[in-house]
Amino acid sequence: MSKEDALTVARVEAALPALATARALADSFTEMVRNGTEDALAPWLDEAGDSMLGAFARGLRKDFDAVAAALTEPWSNGQTEGQINRLKMLKRQMYGRAGVATPKARLTAMP
Repeated sequence: MSKEDALTVARVEAALPALATARALADSFTEMVRNGTEDALAPWLDEAGDSMLGAFARGLRKDFDAVAAALTEPWSNGQTEGQINRLKMLKRQMYGRAGVATPKARLTAMP
């Protein structure tokens, strides 16, 4: 971040302390996910419950066991979800949600 951007962020956070707290909580959540520290999840949820991230924390708390498992288990279904997302996008383009112009454009662009 440039010096000017850092000063702008500092001014905004000084004017809105709740936003500064939300930013710190988001940063700590990111670190928790990257490092897979399940022990920090419950205290983080307690702290985030009274902040601007309260709705997010309540949603995580509803599915606490799954979130804790996601932090500790080495497995991920990211590749599967990516392929499903790609397939759904193609189906939307080819079967009507994107309109008639998209399939026509795809067919005329084929060699």
